[in-house]
Amino acid sequence: MNDRMCFKLAMGQMLVEGGRPEANLDRAEGMIAQAGQQDCAFIVLPECLDLGWTHPTARTLAEPIPGPRADRLASAALRAGVHVVAGLTERSGDRVYNAAILISPQGAILARHRKINELTIGHDLYATGNILSAVETSCGVVGIDICADNFADSLVFGHALARMGAQMILSPSAWAVPADHDEASQPCTLLWIDSYSALSRLYDITVVGVSNVGWITGGPWRGRQCIGYSLAMGPGGQIITRGPYGHDAEALVVAEIDLRPPIGRGTEVADVLKARGYSGP
Repeated sequence: MNDRMCFKLAMGQMLVEGGRPEANLDRAEGMIAQAGQQDCAFIVLPECLDLGWTHPTARTLAEPIPGPRADRLASAALRAGVHVVAGLTERSGDRVYNAAILISPQGAILARHRKINELTIGHDLYATGNILSAVETSCGVVGIDICADNFADSLVFGHALARMGAQMILSPSAWAVPADHDEASQPCTLLWIDSYSALSRLYDITVVGVSNVGWITGGPWRGRQCIGYSLAMGPGGQIITRGPYGHDAEALVVAEIDLRPPIGRGTEVADVLKARGYSGP
């Protein structure tokens, strides 16, 4: 676990259509297959890839995890021989969660995360998450979170995952902007670069966020567009690669990952962070 590991990771920047789970799962399965064909060890897919983030059909169409949709992704992971990280809309009793799962190349669910730092506009739809974990895989220790869990004002979750030994944080996302957004004059993605680099510089970890593309067709942000521009950032705050930008910029982007060993364990971590200038908790 303490050796550096190098492998390929695919960012599955797929089109997600609100309320169309079958079409969306078909696209996800296709991208998983492509990742396997390109000898990737991992593929990361977007947030709520089955129904679309904050799409109102979540109230009636959300499914349990494990369940039919998770099973489809697990079967695709097994066929392709890759780890899959994917965002799904989860029903648990009378609650709906914005969830993500990590699936092994053998088709087993290794971890599940439920989004904690949900935007206010999503509170009417999603319950607050209650799970945070980092798990050992054949490619190192991996933590998963979701989109706004990595906001600068909620990096406590990333800090916790890194202190739990995560060498890589993988984050299904849905990066949405107004219909007339101009990235050149209003670079919204700077917030992700700033947040990811804060963690990668302190802990020598890799952070990957993958957003869907397409128009949001239902819910409180109807009429906005998800623009991809997925981001892989390595140790030291170095951008490894980015996905293309735009509501029609569907793409499978492959990144070369070089995982570093954890900077320490337990109380050792605080000493390293202090030496690197960190004065937080």
